[in-house]
Amino acid sequence: MLAQRRVQVTDGVFLAVRDRSPETCDGRPVVLVHGLASTSRLWDGVAEHLAATGRRSVSVDLRGHGESDAPDGGYDTSTAADDLAALLPQVSDVPVTLAGQSWGGNVALEVAARRPDLVAGLALVDGGWIALSRRFASWDEAAGVLAPPAIDGLPWADFRVMVSESLVDFPADAVDAAASVVRVADDGTIRRRLTVERHMQILRSMWDDDPDQRYPLVRCPTVLMPATTGDGLPDEVARALDALPDVRLSVYPDAHHDIHLQWPVEVADDIGSLP
Repeated sequence: MLAQRRVQVTDGVFLAVRDRSPETCDGRPVVLVHGLASTSRLWDGVAEHLAATGRRSVSVDLRGHGESDAPDGGYDTSTAADDLAALLPQVSDVPVTLAGQSWGGNVALEVAARRPDLVAGLALVDGGWIALSRRFASWDEAAGVLAPPAIDGLPWADFRVMVSESLVDFPADAVDAAASVVRVADDGTIRRRLTVERHMQILRSMWDDDPDQRYPLVRCPTVLMPATTGDGLPDEVARALDALPDVRLSVYPDAHHDIHLQWPVEVADDIGSLP
């Protein structure tokens, strides 16, 4: 059963969640956190397969994303972690299995490091180890490479074709999920749910933050799930693998960055293997 609701995490800020429960629940709840400029909808396939194995899941839209509130400020990893830490006790009476993809992995890592009482297991899905200051020589270079493309005002039909062409051989419902990152105006054109300005504020926080400082503070079992190429294990992943106290590695060779959208069954199984 899927229930959609809004949960207050701070004064005047409500986050939208998709709470999926099987008829009979087995194991602790799983909370699913999307990446930058994404939405909870990209976790739908994973949530469905978790439910098929008896696991309840709660996927969340972070502030400014999806159907959640978009206040004027708070677009950084630390505030997103504050929001998530406030949400967790309201969706579960016990510590959860927490999964985050891309920037959402960095947010999930921050929560696990700060609030070990809330997190029983941590899954980092091609993220959590992202340190932009290690990838680029300067913030200006990072901003220039990573600034999102100008798509506001694009016809909805053209945007959907663009998304479809980028997700060849993905599950059938992947395009609908991926297209949830925009809103469609009355004139048939699209607007980003997360504005470019707020997108860049989050990127700047990813430049300023160093996940290496968080690894020793994580007390729960962790699984690292990187998408890799023929070049071997990325250095950032190797650093996390060396530093996390209780960790295992599950590699997705030649996978898309949105592993959870491309391989939902496999990702659900990896997440479900945690306590």
